[in-house]
Amino acid sequence: MQASPIKTVVIVGGGTAGWMSATALATLLRGRYAIRLVESDEIGIVGVGEATIPMISRFNALAGIDENAMLKVTQGTFKLGIEFVNWGKMGERYMHGFGDLGQDLWTARFYQYWLKMRALGRAKELDAYSITRAAAYANKFMPARADMPNSPLAGIAHAYHFDASLYARFLRSLAEQRGVRRTEGKIGHVTRRADNGHVEAVVLENGERIEGDLFIDCSGFRALLIEGALETGYEDWSAWLPCDRALAVPCKAADKLLPYTRATAHTAGWQWRIPLQHRTGNGHVYCSAYLSDEQAQATLMANLDGKALAEPRMVKFTTGMRKQSWNKNVVAIGLSSGFLEPLESTSIHMIQSSIARLIDFFPDQGFSQVAIDTYNRQSRFEYERIRDFIILHYKLNQRDDAPFWKDCAAMAVPDTLAEKIALFQEHGKVVRVDNELFAEVGWVQVMLGQNLLPRSWHPMVEVASDEELAGLVGNVGEVIAKCVAAMPEHGAYIAQHCASPR
Repeated sequence: MQASPIKTVVIVGGGTAGWMSATALATLLRGRYAIRLVESDEIGIVGVGEATIPMISRFNALAGIDENAMLKVTQGTFKLGIEFVNWGKMGERYMHGFGDLGQDLWTARFYQYWLKMRALGRAKELDAYSITRAAAYANKFMPARADMPNSPLAGIAHAYHFDASLYARFLRSLAEQRGVRRTEGKIGHVTRRADNGHVEAVVLENGERIEGDLFIDCSGFRALLIEGALETGYEDWSAWLPCDRALAVPCKAADKLLPYTRATAHTAGWQWRIPLQHRTGNGHVYCSAYLSDEQAQATLMANLDGKALAEPRMVKFTTGMRKQSWNKNVVAIGLSSGFLEPLESTSIHMIQSSIARLIDFFPDQGFSQVAIDTYNRQSRFEYERIRDFIILHYKLNQRDDAPFWKDCAAMAVPDTLAEKIALFQEHGKVVRVDNELFAEVGWVQVMLGQNLLPRSWHPMVEVASDEELAGLVGNVGEVIAKCVAAMPEHGAYIAQHCASPR
């Protein structure tokens, strides 16, 4: 027998998290549940998550969103990867490109054969064997060509840059068309049920009482329900990720719309650069124990592409996660559930994956504890594995010019990360555990990009002769170069397909 279905879903907070949640649920529930979103125009959103990763295409498909239409509205551009500058040594740079590296051969991954050819001086840099890395540096873009299954052009993986506030507004329009009711107002207090401690209602400052069965906390760092009402607790990861502040500022758009995000390491943190059609988004993530706010702002303002369009805005944070993302009848999505700095553009993806998990474990009036526990276990796994990937960038630096970087290189890392590093050091092996977010190719690009070379390559590489490998590796590079040459320039593609009105 099935317990009674819930009737009302209340989403507290708008922004990207709130309106993504509202759009997804309104689309899937098809009007059979009442969905209400409460937000206040007086409360700003963080709005720094303007870069995404390719999995956002799944959300677009679920919500029925056409990417060109979305990019027109949000002043968006395309993204093929993230360039990291000064993360290994000063003056070095590398690209973490989306999609595959080369073409897998026989029993080992392509990069294993590349390692041997590189050691023999018979291979180019890794960029030459990735369609997205090569296209990004050539400032080229086109979506994958499904009609060319045997070409590297079929393997182009892309994501987006967009204005987060415009994206939330775009989703709000979709959600309201699909039946979501928006209520303007600030929440004054929260009431809980006497029998089980569940949240019963949120009460606005004007006295309006909004009851619900399921509450989704999208209130950002304030965490009004998951922490303010339920006191769930927070797990602090600043011992591994010590950056605790960010300054964000837009500047005039650059002449060229580069199809990638850039993360440039500075004295005690790093700066993001996100190209949009109408402006460039910039921010400086830093550790206040090593750098003053004034120094951080000076560094940011000195490294803009053009004139600043506003005063820098500060966000303070503690890296970590809520001890439970789902507590009683409250599910925290977005910044209310935790925070990992946007080094690998995972913020919007984590909103998306939380929504997908909620759909998988969508509750009835019984609120099964075993389902809630499973949701929390999966959420923790995702947070911890992404955390490890971000720590990797700090741990592998070889900077000797600043105490911050020396301390990061010397720190002890979680056992899960230490094991991955050790396995790669032996013969370049990476194991993806339980479908964690970042696949083998992502870990390999960061490790090699920051000069962690394995002691040897996979023994199976020796099955082929050096001449066979040189020919195969060379052929892959030639084919990718021809494909990139045939691709349109990124700005030209945008002008033709998704240019925003000026």
